[in-house]
Amino acid sequence: MTERWLVTFLQDEFARRGFNKAVVGLSGGVDSAVTAFLCARALGPENVIGVRMPYRTSSPESLEHAQLVGDALGMELRTIEITNAVDGYLAFEPDADPARRGNVMARMRMIILFDLSSRYRALPVGTGNKTERLFGYFTWHADDSPPINPLGDLYKSQVWALARQLGVPDIVISKPASADLIKGQTDEGDFGISYARADVLLNWLLNGHSPEDLVARGFDPAEVELVRRRLSGTHWKRRLPAVAMVSPTAIGEAYLRPVDY
Repeated sequence: MTERWLVTFLQDEFARRGFNKAVVGLSGGVDSAVTAFLCARALGPENVIGVRMPYRTSSPESLEHAQLVGDALGMELRTIEITNAVDGYLAFEPDADPARRGNVMARMRMIILFDLSSRYRALPVGTGNKTERLFGYFTWHADDSPPINPLGDLYKSQVWALARQLGVPDIVISKPASADLIKGQTDEGDFGISYARADVLLNWLLNGHSPEDLVARGFDPAEVELVRRRLSGTHWKRRLPAVAMVSPTAIGEAYLRPVDY
C-alpha cells in the first residue's frame, strides 16, 4: 500500500511539473537506495540517474553499496568526486571544524545534483526521512533542497521496512546508518538514542502526548527530554525563510495556490 502510494505520488508530481527523469544522490545508505528504487518503479530505471559524490575521506563501502543499488536497478550511475571543489573553498577557511566541513560537502553535493538536473532535464529527488527531518539532522538548504521527497513522512524504522519490501540489497539495510562525513560516525551515535526508540517517542509527541504523559507511561525521562529538545529546537529548519510582510499579497502567506493549503 505504501509503495503504491509513493510511486503514484512521484508519477503525479513529475507529470505536474513536466518532467520524466529523476536525479538521485546515492550515498550507499538505505534512504537514497529506497528513493532510487521508488523512482525506478515510478519512471522506469532508464529515466533515473544515480550520482555518487565521494569526498576523499568517504568510506569505500559507501561507493560499493551505491554501486549495488545501481546494478540492481540497471540505472545510469555516475561518480563525481567532490574533493577538489570542497577543498578549494576550505583552503580559505583552514580552521573550519568538522561540522562546517560536513555542511560544505552536503551543499556541494546539492550544487552537483541541481546542475545535473539541468543537463538531463530531470528533477532532483530528496532522500531525507521523517526522523532526520524532525531531529533537524540535515544540512539546511542542502539535503532538504530537492523539490520532491517521497520519504519525508516515513520514520527511519518505516524506511527500513519499505527497503526490505522493495528488495534493496541486504547489506545496505543492515549496516549502521551514517552520514559518512567523519570516519566512524553513526546517526545513532550522534543522537544518543536508537532510531527505534526515537521513532516511538516522536510518534507519541506528534500525536499530542506531553513529555510528562510519556514518562508516566514508563518511557525513560532522559530519552523523552532528548527527543523533545531535538524536536522543539529544530523547527526553524523545517520552514521556508521568514519573509517580512509589507503587503497583503505576500508570497506564501496570502498568495497561495489551492495545493499550498
